[in-house]
Amino acid sequence: MRPGKPLPGSPVIGTWRLRSYVRERISDGHRHNQFGEAPIGYIGYAADGRMYAIFTRNDRIVPRDVVPTDQEGAELLSTMVAYAGTFSLGRNIVVHHIDTSWNQAWTGTDQVRYFMLEGDKLTVTTAPYRSYLDGSMGRSILVWNRIK
Repeated sequence: MRPGKPLPGSPVIGTWRLRSYVRERISDGHRHNQFGEAPIGYIGYAADGRMYAIFTRNDRIVPRDVVPTDQEGAELLSTMVAYAGTFSLGRNIVVHHIDTSWNQAWTGTDQVRYFMLEGDKLTVTTAPYRSYLDGSMGRSILVWNRIK
């Protein structure tokens, strides 16, 4: 899919607040809260074809100073996801074309997401990927509520 403006009136257009972020292991279906019980975040899809996503754990450390130490910075980075770019919509699929990212390995890539929209609830599921924590294959399932 190529980036472009979504169809007028597309139901995913808007700002969404993160409700849950679960990682599901493919081998056995085991699920855990990737960013704790109450992650904080937003995803936005605009009519001009741009998007952004940012989410964090709610129990992040607070650095001792305005500029975090290297260790604090590494811990802060490991408790967040943030990126922006354009997007392409298909039937229950959205591709995020990443222009800038908290993880430079994502910049310039296309991230495939599957979605289900039920009223003001948007469920977004990633394509399977290998966990950086244990090497297992899994997918992330993020549930968002529309902000009115």
